[in-house]
Amino acid sequence: MQTLLRGGRVIDPGTGLDTIADVLVSDGVVSAVAPGLDAPPGCALIDVTGLIVGPGFVDLHSHVHSVAGQRLQAMDGVTTALDLEAGLMPIERAYAEAAAQGRPLHYGFSASWSSARAQVLSGIQPDAGAVSSLAVLGHLTWQRSSSDRELAQWLALIEGELAAGALGIGVLLGYAPHSEPAEFLAVARLAARAGVPTYTHVRELVEMDPGTPADGSEEIVIAAAETGAAMHHCHVNSTSGHHIDRVLSTLDSSRRSGSRVTVEAYPYGAGSTAIGAAFLDAERLRMKGLSPSSVVMLESGERIADEGRLRQLRSSDPGAPCILEFLDEGNPRDLGMLRSALAFPDAIVASDAMPVFWKDGSNDSTVWPLPPGGRTHPRTAGTFARSLRVMVRESGAWDWPEAFRRCAHLPARVLDEVAPGARAKGHLGIGADADIVVIDPATITDSATYVDSTRPSVGVRHLFVGGVPVVSAGELQVEAFPGKPLRGESR
Repeated sequence: MQTLLRGGRVIDPGTGLDTIADVLVSDGVVSAVAPGLDAPPGCALIDVTGLIVGPGFVDLHSHVHSVAGQRLQAMDGVTTALDLEAGLMPIERAYAEAAAQGRPLHYGFSASWSSARAQVLSGIQPDAGAVSSLAVLGHLTWQRSSSDRELAQWLALIEGELAAGALGIGVLLGYAPHSEPAEFLAVARLAARAGVPTYTHVRELVEMDPGTPADGSEEIVIAAAETGAAMHHCHVNSTSGHHIDRVLSTLDSSRRSGSRVTVEAYPYGAGSTAIGAAFLDAERLRMKGLSPSSVVMLESGERIADEGRLRQLRSSDPGAPCILEFLDEGNPRDLGMLRSALAFPDAIVASDAMPVFWKDGSNDSTVWPLPPGGRTHPRTAGTFARSLRVMVRESGAWDWPEAFRRCAHLPARVLDEVAPGARAKGHLGIGADADIVVIDPATITDSATYVDSTRPSVGVRHLFVGGVPVVSAGELQVEAFPGKPLRGESR
């Protein structure tokens, strides 16, 4: 099967190429990039004049685990959606179930630190499910520090997951904020020995919780320096809030000193998690300068009225998804903080995409357009298009080559050592995977809002996953399930 994309502005962040050219796709890989290519016999010819052709976006932080969620991400330009912050366990089951269900996009998972701890400390057996993993977050029993024996047990579970092909170690440290810092250092040492990255939701900053055992961002910097591990700081915008300048300065100093610290951000002032999360306790909200009214239940739309209602919901249904407003997107100062996180040198765009939930309790659908009534965080549908709109079209902070570097090339490079298959992603060199997005630079934008959160982005004209069209002429191809697993080498 061959496809020729003719006459577009071709951007390859791998080589710095930015020119008008044709791109020939053959048997799932890029076989030629040059002006004036001849179309081979039987080749599908697509005129992309006036459009930008680049490598599909690699999302390091997606929790959608569903056809519905991945389709929204496809319309946002994503070709590879990976759950690396939280991960799933057992990893073999996660990969097997995704393969059996079929996926529009490539997929992959890290070893789940929280699931391993919950199994050892609480006896909670993980089932590789996204919804059940959310429910675990509110259980207090796994959030405590471990004995030496328990630490050895759950580290061994993580090692087993790495041997089975996990893409590193996902660490939800912010959900166990008073666990012993030595445990995190032990995880970093394991990662360094295995040659895999960690992906960490850091614990609270000292400005937000003076009693924290370690400042969240300082901790990741120290661990990276002491162990040499590659350590990825997840959603720096949401964990840093109004202290983003201090955190970015800390990370910058760390990287200048040679530590292997990477960072990601998304362009929204609200996050999404389970209502039982440790950092949604009323006292912790106050530490952040927030209140219960900063929390909105995702499925019902209820804005929490007071601390009593917050306690009730956290107790009755700790796994229920909610939205936490940590910055005011209507405030120019807060908006500037969001943009500074995205503008930080080499910051990677990552969505933290969430599943879509319907009132009947379902969280997936093969119907397209999606059935009405589904709710999610708008970042699921709009992170990448919104980033392009804000950072390229509106502010000019990035040019188009830089945008593709942030959305495709840099995230793929985070995985080069753990997953050799990643080396063929995030660029358009000859032999690269034909994971390609074609966008209209004049119209690319997000459409999803907090009220109407499943509206697909616009401006993605074509999307190829392994050379298979998933979006054609702006329309999702409902029969397309070309997604393949991205797995780590056995460690």
